[in-house]
Amino acid sequence: MDFNVEQLVKMSEAWLPVVLEYSGKLTLALITFLIGWWLVSKLVSSIGRLLEMRQVDRALGSFICSLVGIVLKILLLVSVVSMVGVETTSFIAVIGAAGLAIGLALQGSLANFAGGVLIMLFRPFRAGDWIEAQGVSGSVDSIQIFHTTLKTADNKVVIVPNGILSNGHITNYSREPKRRVDISVGIDYSSDIKTARDVLLEIAKDPRVHSDPAAVVFVTGLGDSAVNLSLRVWVATPDFWPVTFAFTEQTKERMDEAGIGIPFPQRVVHLVQQSS
Repeated sequence: MDFNVEQLVKMSEAWLPVVLEYSGKLTLALITFLIGWWLVSKLVSSIGRLLEMRQVDRALGSFICSLVGIVLKILLLVSVVSMVGVETTSFIAVIGAAGLAIGLALQGSLANFAGGVLIMLFRPFRAGDWIEAQGVSGSVDSIQIFHTTLKTADNKVVIVPNGILSNGHITNYSREPKRRVDISVGIDYSSDIKTARDVLLEIAKDPRVHSDPAAVVFVTGLGDSAVNLSLRVWVATPDFWPVTFAFTEQTKERMDEAGIGIPFPQRVVHLVQQSS
């Protein structure tokens, strides 16, 4: 019995300092972990509210919050493990090497992902906008993390990677509430310019045409066989194509009614008869 007590005392003398040392570290690490986890949750919630206030796409906002939460929690775990006394240098090196390898393998996808984030944050266009970019034009059907889907006028589906889309020129035809319609027509040199201008301004008396800025007619050039006129009016963006098509047709009809000729290319052939 004395032997067992003596052995127990010796063991306690050997292990007690170690237990006291590590119990303190474990307690501090546990407290740090709980407080850090709570702070990470609060920070992720704040980021989510900020993205919601910026009207960021819900799917993108959820993804960003999840990504930030995962990264911060991994950093928290590494910090807590190092507080206990575990060597984390090799662990961090392995994580860094793996991250570098994955980044190099997926650099194209990562560029598209970054482009998708930029598009959803800065909103150069929205779903339903008609845009022209990367040599294609169409209505934006959907904006995904890695690509944007466009539908052309003849209902073709074009998928454009977000990486090149975010770094190139984008023309958005739907961003502004109104657009200018230009109707160009050439009249005979013998025709009266004032009469032709009155005809075009009469066509512009359409309820879809805005009064400010007012409709105007300019002489834009003197061609080989015609005086070129241009009618410029402002309309709501959705009325751009209907007004363009209607005014083009009316221009031909009204000019015919007013007796104003619209010249077309002609070729005169002279036949020379040679005497035998």
